[in-house]
Amino acid sequence: MGIQPVPPEKVRAVCNPETLKFETTKEVSPIEGIIGQERAARALEFGLQMEQDGYNIYVSGLPGSGRTTSVESTVREIAKKRPTPDDWCYVYNFSAPDNPKCLRFPPGKAEEFKKDMENLIEEIRLDLARAFESKAYEEQKNMIIRKFQRKKEQLINDIEEKAKNASFALKHTPSGFVFIPMVEGKPLTEEDMEKLTEEAKKEIKTKEEILVSELSEVLREIRQADKATREELQKLEHDTTLYTVSPRINELKEKYSQFPDVIKYLDEVQQDIVENPGNFEEKREIEFLPGLKLPTKESQLYKYQVNVLIDNSKTSGAPVIKETQPTYYNLAGRIEYRPTLGAMFTDFTMIKPGALHRANGGFLILNVLDVLRNYFAWEAIKKTIKNREIRIEDLNEQFRIINTPTLKPEPIPANIKIILIGSPLLYYLLFAYDEDFRKLFKVRADFSSIMDRDEKGVQQYAKFISKQVKEDKLRDFDREAVAKIVEYGSRIVEDQKKLSTRFMEISDLLKEANYWAGMDGSEIVKSVHVQKAIEEKIYRSNLIEKRIEELIRDNIIMVDTDGERVGQVNGLSVLSLGDYQFGKPSKITASVSIGKGGLVHIDREVKMAGTIHNKGFLILKGVLAEKFGKNFPLAFSATVCFEQVYEEIEGDSASSTEYYALISGISGIPLKQGIAVTGSINQKGEIQPIGGVNEKIEGFYSVCKIKGLTGRQGVIIPEKNLIHLMLKEEVVEAIKNGKFHIWAVKDVDEGIEILTGMPAGKPKEDGTYPEGTVNYIVSQKLLELAKKAKRIEKQIEQKNKKNE
Repeated sequence: MGIQPVPPEKVRAVCNPETLKFETTKEVSPIEGIIGQERAARALEFGLQMEQDGYNIYVSGLPGSGRTTSVESTVREIAKKRPTPDDWCYVYNFSAPDNPKCLRFPPGKAEEFKKDMENLIEEIRLDLARAFESKAYEEQKNMIIRKFQRKKEQLINDIEEKAKNASFALKHTPSGFVFIPMVEGKPLTEEDMEKLTEEAKKEIKTKEEILVSELSEVLREIRQADKATREELQKLEHDTTLYTVSPRINELKEKYSQFPDVIKYLDEVQQDIVENPGNFEEKREIEFLPGLKLPTKESQLYKYQVNVLIDNSKTSGAPVIKETQPTYYNLAGRIEYRPTLGAMFTDFTMIKPGALHRANGGFLILNVLDVLRNYFAWEAIKKTIKNREIRIEDLNEQFRIINTPTLKPEPIPANIKIILIGSPLLYYLLFAYDEDFRKLFKVRADFSSIMDRDEKGVQQYAKFISKQVKEDKLRDFDREAVAKIVEYGSRIVEDQKKLSTRFMEISDLLKEANYWAGMDGSEIVKSVHVQKAIEEKIYRSNLIEKRIEELIRDNIIMVDTDGERVGQVNGLSVLSLGDYQFGKPSKITASVSIGKGGLVHIDREVKMAGTIHNKGFLILKGVLAEKFGKNFPLAFSATVCFEQVYEEIEGDSASSTEYYALISGISGIPLKQGIAVTGSINQKGEIQPIGGVNEKIEGFYSVCKIKGLTGRQGVIIPEKNLIHLMLKEEVVEAIKNGKFHIWAVKDVDEGIEILTGMPAGKPKEDGTYPEGTVNYIVSQKLLELAKKAKRIEKQIEQKNKKNE
């Protein structure tokens, strides 16, 4: 009894709606937590709870598998139970202005401190204005000034009196004081001086020298008095400022007494205000250019401002930050600049936080590919984890030709759990080539793209649908529609016992089915609407597939679907066009002749075949040697070719097809053209499973349908692929009606029997095959080819000897 076709109930795993214990998803509670990812969930829980250094998490999985949504929901649940982290702010560093200091506050206190400082400075400004404008202050100030003026006048009067007694007048000029000789109350001119005797001139000069010396001493005393007066005025100003400011400062110090760094900062603020009370004077503006006004002196009050970097007053629990644009500055923060007369200036008030600051004390979720596109961002993350601090730097400083004044803020202590989300490939690459990665990301949460299709899995699918219905405000789905979606989940992963966890694709199907239900005027989404959504999605993407089918129909691409041919069989391949893939039949031919050239694959020779395909073809040589090369050497030449294929051929799924074409070419036994073949082989002739089995079967079915179904057509697949069958309902119906068939085979002998209608033949103890079998005919033909080749070789040798 030959191999029987696969029964229709085995080519699609149907989900019976009767097994679903609800009428619509309205009766189903929405899913909570991660769906079908127990392994990943355990890894996430471990990584999120682990407090030791280096236990950051890499979430590995394919896009659309729900990894990001699942991670966010899990992290947020854990974050709710964590304490809210502290606030952070930057303040002016009075000892090193280029290195702003950071202050730490309990949640909500930083903004309060900022307002307290604003109120403090405003109150001090008003208090100082009142104090310096007060009558008492003016009296003390005027008394000090008058005291100096009296002493200065006394000293000047004394020297003038001395000058007068010496017949000199003291005159104040722009260049200083000068003594002018006098005679009878009148200044002595140069002519008068010339008329004097030498002795009189000498006497005048001596007196002048004495007066100049005394004047120098007077001026020195005046300068000392002026200095003492200024010091007195400064002390008055200092004491007045201190007396005015200290009560206000002390109030704040008492309020923030539990924060030593704040107390220290307030002491520095008080000292700076006392030393620079002029900072609080009202600044007048001058017109620098038409329409451009500048202050006479830059206001220094900004030094007393507070730059609240992180305010967690409205945060409940630990922060969860998902940064979708992880550039360096978006992660580590930035220092902004303001232009002033063509130059760029900055100060601590222009320091801005990054995602690392906002996530401090909590969790930061990043897409690893986005991070790796920004080299400095990746380095910033690693440095933050290794050094346990967040440092804000200006990257441009490294590349500027002309230095621009910048800041180096004090780094903030970091306590962040970083979760990277990416593909498995990126994980392997980082693990292999980045030594820091394996030390810093010790936890891997692997999201699988499949889950079990059991009762629990089907229930989770229904709960997921219910959740999406509520979140996206869709119509409820009846149980027949849910059953159809379960089948679609198996179709995506090509496994009757598994379901897809690529929930983005499932979610898209729900939305599209909901749309078609609306177009149909239905209040509930039914199975016909789900089927309509699937068909319409295919229709939007299958233009090229239909064009190829038309070429096959018109015999432009030559594919036979009926009759028998020698050395010719239909192979199947899968073409992928982004979000859509389909099966396409291709004619594979074999040509055999006398010779010692062995097997040659034309596509391989012209470098149109990939490495995996080449491996499969070389295995084919091993199969021939295993089956037919034990009693005599194989001596023949054969070429194999994929006809009308002009793109690169990759994969080994056609190796069994090539074997059948060769066997037919060697034996001369024709093969049924209505049967296409897929499956790879090993050197023992066993058929191994392949991918894309559903698309391949459906692709050949579509071609047979165009050219006319005869009831004799079908596809040979590996037996191991039976579990992967989730064929379209149209194909299932054709199989039920006997119009199309699927055969599942274990080895090449079973396949050759289906293609030829003859027994393959099992080897005897001596390695020969029974007469009347395919293998016997093949072995006899190979023996005949070998003998002919040997005779020809001898004839050539004899002819060469004669010529010698």
